[in-house]
Amino acid sequence: MRAISQDTLGGPEVLKTVETDRPRPGPTEVLVRVRAAGVNPTDWKTRESGGLLGRPPFVLGWDVSGVVEAVGLGTTLWEPGDEVFGMLPYPRGHGAYAEYVTAPARTFARKPAAVDHVRAAAIPLAALTAWQALVDTAGVRAGDRVLVHAAAGGVGHFAVQIAKARGAHVIGTASAAKHGFVRGLGAAELIDYRTQDFAEVVRDVDVVIDTVGGAYGPRSLRTLRRGGTIVSLVLSDLADGLHEEAERLGVRSRAMLVEADHGGMRALAALVQGGGLRPEIAAVLPLTDAAEAHRLGESGHTTGKLVLTTS
Repeated sequence: MRAISQDTLGGPEVLKTVETDRPRPGPTEVLVRVRAAGVNPTDWKTRESGGLLGRPPFVLGWDVSGVVEAVGLGTTLWEPGDEVFGMLPYPRGHGAYAEYVTAPARTFARKPAAVDHVRAAAIPLAALTAWQALVDTAGVRAGDRVLVHAAAGGVGHFAVQIAKARGAHVIGTASAAKHGFVRGLGAAELIDYRTQDFAEVVRDVDVVIDTVGGAYGPRSLRTLRRGGTIVSLVLSDLADGLHEEAERLGVRSRAMLVEADHGGMRALAALVQGGGLRPEIAAVLPLTDAAEAHRLGESGHTTGKLVLTTS
């Protein structure tokens, strides 16, 4: 089978097409014929630095939509021919940039009929991150005020929709050119981060979802009501005293890394099927153009998700 691998760390040019053996599913695993694979910022960051994987060689990618080809011993959830989508266990379950992958059966949920494989592949990692931050970590409820940073980005545009679906009042930060897009997702208020200081104009929010990091975390603490929660998705910024300052102000600070989650994927699938969640597709490229997908992603000029297809 074809896969996109790398032998060294570096720029997009280190990604290359290789031929490798098709994997076999072990007990409670499934073999999935990949129809599309989502591309996320963690992909190009790992390609360049090794991230949580360390040194190559490795095959990147965690977002998968495809068709079950075979099932391992003891697997009852799926049968060959089932259309599924999901996030491979992060970070060690990587390998979506390939024609076939194996993973635990409960990594996947049934692909919603309302979307094709391209749109399904754009959902798992980013939408699961948003779901686990908003629902599992912050416990967002109807009537809550939620501030989403980088609201037009991969995680952000899902967070806006999920918070809206749960009855929250959503405030998003984004460039002025993207305000119409984010408002269409359900945001009630928009802040142009280029011309406005969100920390000066936003007050009494219940939850902040910080996908940016740096100074955004400490500044966001000023927007929270007492007892509110900030969920940081940028783990490299957590040594800057954010927890201590949050405690001093009487708010909660939580750091989160996304996890493979069968229940979360089923919840997202239901939202998609019901029309409450839709991915924005920035570009679709063939698997062999993975390096170009990384270049596009690293440019910072895309809105929504990049997706690779195998055929």
